[in-house]
Amino acid sequence: MIRLVVKELVGMFADDGNLALLALILIALIAAAVKFLGLPPLVGGFLLLVGCLAILLQSTRRAARGRAR
Repeated sequence: MIRLVVKELVGMFADDGNLALLALILIALIAAAVKFLGLPPLVGGFLLLVGCLAILLQSTRRAARGRAR
């Protein structure tokens, strides 16, 4: 049962590898910009929101195209 739970948890985050990779890259870039370039945290948060929404939209469109075929 524990194995099944772990498999489901991994599947939630690794189902679309591109989505996870792009989200991690976005987070790393924004965090670096806030920490090292002095980007205001509120602007960084806004960029994270917009970036994550854009990544999610792109992933959803790709998935919908894949199912339509």
